[in-house]
Amino acid sequence: MDALAPKSKFRPLAVNQVDVGGFFGPQIDMIATKTARLLFDRCIEAGMLDQVDPDRPNPGLRIPYQHGNTVTTQMFWDSDFGKSIETAAYALNRTRDAELEARIDEVVDAYGRLQAEDGYLNSFFLRIEPGTRWANLRDQHELYNAGHLIEGAVAYYQATGKRKLLDIMCRYADLIDRTFGPKADQKHGYPGHPELELALVRLGRATGEQRYLDLAKYFVDQRGQQPHYYDAEAVARGGSPDDFHFGNYEYCQAHKPVREQREVVGHAVRAAYLYAGMADVATEFSDDSLDPALEALWSHLTDRNLYVTGGFGPSKENEGLTFDYDLPNATAYAETCAAVALVFWASRMLGRAPDARFTDVMERALYNGALAGLSADGTQFFYDNPLESYGAHHRWRWHRCPCCPPNISRLVASIGTYFYGVAEDELALHLYCENAAEIEVAGVRTRVEQKTAYPKDGRITVTLTPETPVEFTLSLRVPGWAKGFSLAVNGEASDATPEKGYLRLQRRWQAGDRVELNLQMEPEMLYAHHAVATDQGRVALLRGPLVYCVEETDNKAPLNAYVVKDGARMRLDQAEGLGDAVSLAIEAIVENQPTDALYATTPPERGAASLKAVPYYLWDNRAPGAMLVWLRREA
Repeated sequence: MDALAPKSKFRPLAVNQVDVGGFFGPQIDMIATKTARLLFDRCIEAGMLDQVDPDRPNPGLRIPYQHGNTVTTQMFWDSDFGKSIETAAYALNRTRDAELEARIDEVVDAYGRLQAEDGYLNSFFLRIEPGTRWANLRDQHELYNAGHLIEGAVAYYQATGKRKLLDIMCRYADLIDRTFGPKADQKHGYPGHPELELALVRLGRATGEQRYLDLAKYFVDQRGQQPHYYDAEAVARGGSPDDFHFGNYEYCQAHKPVREQREVVGHAVRAAYLYAGMADVATEFSDDSLDPALEALWSHLTDRNLYVTGGFGPSKENEGLTFDYDLPNATAYAETCAAVALVFWASRMLGRAPDARFTDVMERALYNGALAGLSADGTQFFYDNPLESYGAHHRWRWHRCPCCPPNISRLVASIGTYFYGVAEDELALHLYCENAAEIEVAGVRTRVEQKTAYPKDGRITVTLTPETPVEFTLSLRVPGWAKGFSLAVNGEASDATPEKGYLRLQRRWQAGDRVELNLQMEPEMLYAHHAVATDQGRVALLRGPLVYCVEETDNKAPLNAYVVKDGARMRLDQAEGLGDAVSLAIEAIVENQPTDALYATTPPERGAASLKAVPYYLWDNRAPGAMLVWLRREA
């Protein structure tokens, strides 16, 4: 089995090529020693293994149908196991754990017993509702489940060398490849919930099988084509295309062929997974015809529909988009999975060239919208992520749709794979975190080490140790938030200037060469576009990649009683009860109405105050209480 070679494209490293320390190291250790196990505990407690294992009594339908009686979240259980296996694989790569490995093998063996003779593998449609496979791709997540199981299989193979789950999923992928395609005797459908596209690219890269890449491309190309497959399948199952809970195919991004799409619509997670798949296909096939759509979609999201935290999708009703500049704070849905999916999309937009437009958003979504979904102790989770809370929003132990816990866990546990992009003769450093990586670039094995306390400060030292001297381009990102930077190579100052946000250093590298990058990391204030009504007269606080919020536990008055002046002095401080996280102390004004009357004809009294802000991703880890990202301001 030979992995496909990078060619002249930027590919991520495998998880076992990067030893992560610094900011993310302890979080990976936490997932490896705690979170990975509890994911299996809670999946099994929910009854998932009972559904998968044909040797166990059939559990029947445990979660009622919803959305017009077309879907139950029990249909998604294979995806939760797939993501949990993937998380555990990364945990094993970090820390060998015989008990955890045995638990994965138990689930893998159950899937082996469950798999049909022709390769079909879906626990719901084999045990709960057998005989109805491929009847409703639009709603029922068959291909989505397959994608997550494939990604888990690839990760487990790479972490342990065990092929059983990979072989199981290759058999299933082969069946899908025979079933779907352009031929007359094939189904012309595609996933209702995109994800399989990403998994097939990953499977193709890992196995060297081009047909998996070709199938990913087919699913991307076929989406939204006429005659519309979802109309035809609705009629075939005795229904009507009009009987769709969400009204139209914008919900699942199948309203137009992908190359005609220009606006991000519908379900947020489905959208970002689709666009990530499009970017993967564009990279693998050098398909420039996807560029106009990808660029327009990216701009539409980031210019009009992205929360400052990197979350998106304000509506609970469709778990997704509504209209431009609709970014409410207290009712923000901003599903954790959507921020995770945005990290996936952004990273794949870097497949053909380093461009800080994408990396800056990837970093913002990672450190804020995604990372908030995991508690500091690795045991509780957010599904939705508001930017304001009156004290009732808290993390939960589990959920009837537990997609977010393993999703954020697998992202953090594999975070080293997002640090670098490797092409034939170029190495791009996308994200900064202390780590050591073994990379082959320009045909020479090279050890790359980053030393940094990032994101506590912006000093990064990169040491390269190639086995033999080698010429290639080293590209280092200068984030958009950095107000300035300095660069030195082997102690000598460099006057390199960023190209698309990257400093590109082309030279012959030798063992011990050292690059020092110092990014100016100062607290700053951010103001929203005037069309974002809920943020008018307000300001958000940032430092480096981190968005800050204020919590009731740190501040004496109601949070909306504080007013911050433009340009108010901010100083760095220690966040109490949050490890070594950096907090911000801000000069502020606090308002107080001295009467008990609900309304008064006199303005409130004002006094000087100090307001304390902590990184948004850490909120709700201490005493429960209110939280606020966008602070009242005055010029």
